[in-house]
Amino acid sequence: MYHDQVLTPIKTIFEYDAINITLGLPFIRISPDHGPNEKMLGKNKSNPESLIKAFNFLDKN
Repeated sequence: MYHDQVLTPIKTIFEYDAINITLGLPFIRISPDHGPNEKMLGKNKSNPESLIKAFNFLDKN
């Protein structure tokens, strides 16, 4: 499957409790499970939970 086909159900089920892990690289690539939302910039409304989960994963691995 393409990543676009998988992300919609993952985001629907897990909301901010998921991270993206890119496989097949010679290094660990982790990213939050969300994209940029320019409409929320500077409004202090963003949920940092996925970013925190990504950092915690890297800390453990």
